[in-house]
Amino acid sequence: MSTYSRQSPSPRYTSLVSMYREMHFEGEKFLGIPPEKTFPGQSLPPHAGRIKQLIDRYGARTLLDYGCGKGAQYQPMQVNVNDGRVFNSIPEFWGVAMTLYDPAYTPFSTLPQGTYDGVISTDVLEHCPEDDVDWIVEEIFGYAKLFVYANVACYPASKRLPNGENAHTTIKPLEFWQDAFVRAAGKHGNLPWMLVVDERIPQPDGQWKALQRTVSNIPA
Repeated sequence: MSTYSRQSPSPRYTSLVSMYREMHFEGEKFLGIPPEKTFPGQSLPPHAGRIKQLIDRYGARTLLDYGCGKGAQYQPMQVNVNDGRVFNSIPEFWGVAMTLYDPAYTPFSTLPQGTYDGVISTDVLEHCPEDDVDWIVEEIFGYAKLFVYANVACYPASKRLPNGENAHTTIKPLEFWQDAFVRAAGKHGNLPWMLVVDERIPQPDGQWKALQRTVSNIPA
């Protein structure tokens, strides 16, 4: 079990935050992605429906996005719902007050205070060092009063860090992430959580097949 913590993170964590901060400011140089399109927050919208279900189920009114990137996902955009309703933004669709946090993006880098009804974290944990995963997941649970929702990719990213490393620094199977969530939930009253894991399965023709699996402690 790692002995690292928020007060004393691993040297790797500190180094990665610095590199992600550089990418937010300068973009991804290997693929030529400009700063405004580097970690803008675009991974969230596909999860908006599931998160809305949790918001309604638990009556959440405040949400923390832990690892929000540049926060573009919360700017005005048309959100069409299956019942025909149209909203002008994801926060309007959700009906909640949002707080944004990302340690590598200066406008949102102030560590949140207090707690929130729900905490969401999409396309974040795979960017964290393996040695720091436990304290980061526990911190996420510590901010939540009603539920936690997270999404993790279990395959290499297309982006690379400034030093040439793959931007997904911790590529682990579903079981690794599930165990981390079970441990954290156990320290926080078995708080309800949902974890959506994206995988890529190699195919005989050299291509890959996308697979998404969900694990949760929330009763059906």
